[in-house]
Amino acid sequence: MEVQPEFEHPNKAFGWAARDPSGLLSPFNFSRRETGEKDVAFKVLYCGICHSDLHSVKNEWGTSIYPMVPGHELAGVVTEVGSKVEKFKVLVGDMVGVGCMVDSCRTCQNCSDNLENYCPQLTLTYGAKFKDGTITYGGYSDSMVADEHFVVRIPEGIPLDAAAPLLCAGITVYNPLRYYGLDKPGLHVGMVGLGGLGHMAVKFAKAFGANVTVISTSPNKKEEAIQHLGADSFLGAMGTLDGIIDTVSAVHPLLPLFDLLKYHGKLVMVGLPEKPLELPIFPLVVGRKIVAGSIIGGLKETQEMIDFAAKYNVKPDIEVIPMDYVNTAMERLRKSDVKYRFVIDIGNTLKPSS
Repeated sequence: MEVQPEFEHPNKAFGWAARDPSGLLSPFNFSRRETGEKDVAFKVLYCGICHSDLHSVKNEWGTSIYPMVPGHELAGVVTEVGSKVEKFKVLVGDMVGVGCMVDSCRTCQNCSDNLENYCPQLTLTYGAKFKDGTITYGGYSDSMVADEHFVVRIPEGIPLDAAAPLLCAGITVYNPLRYYGLDKPGLHVGMVGLGGLGHMAVKFAKAFGANVTVISTSPNKKEEAIQHLGADSFLGAMGTLDGIIDTVSAVHPLLPLFDLLKYHGKLVMVGLPEKPLELPIFPLVVGRKIVAGSIIGGLKETQEMIDFAAKYNVKPDIEVIPMDYVNTAMERLRKSDVKYRFVIDIGNTLKPSS
């Protein structure tokens, strides 16, 4: 007989879950494990809504496990600390967060290089099988317990609601800017798409001192990009960009982006289109250009990113919503009707079912 989610572990938990590919979320009782020696438990106060949550609840990538409690941008306050936690001094009441990962093998070369995000045995924060065989549940819930290694300290100076999206959207664009050398003052960097990821890419690139061009098929975003987000230009001229961060998750042509790159320029893909894109080879060869990819970041870099964000006042533009608005928010997100990231006020609006 299969054990029900609310009885798998000793600590009761409550959240909202999708039960099938309709993606409709509704109240859900489940359970969290006891706080182990190396664990940090915290009360979830805010959780960002990532575009991947929308794909996942509707099983658009074909890998979803139901029931599913989404959410991998969790921010909250510590409620319990394991007796052998030593990564950093964590006290009850401290502000912490958890991003896209809750476990990895810790022994492979990627883990040794602080690249847990590329570990073959990576365990995602929700919708994955944990090592005890149970399913991981995410941040659309009242509590979280995670191994200290996968917990990020949220520095003072960043409000918790604004900190949440940094744990996925923030690190997803910070990482490629750093790794591919697009973090140097004076470089010309383009951003494709002006959504949750794109607007963060603009802000981080500006904080690094880059000259930023927003590339969008929506002319009405020009004023927003330049006046509000601080971009230096909109669209861009051929052969002028050192690198481009492409955040678009829809099918789109790459050739116009290659044309914008200088010789030796880099196009870095961080969006996840549902279908393969066409890759024109000729402009790559004659321009010695690079197409690359990147996904989130390791824990060391995630902590570095959020500390950098606090130091340079890099914060996402958010719309804070109550828990019972989440299904409407998902529909709005599908239509790109948000500037630029929904964040659920878990602490004040998630009410246990009677």
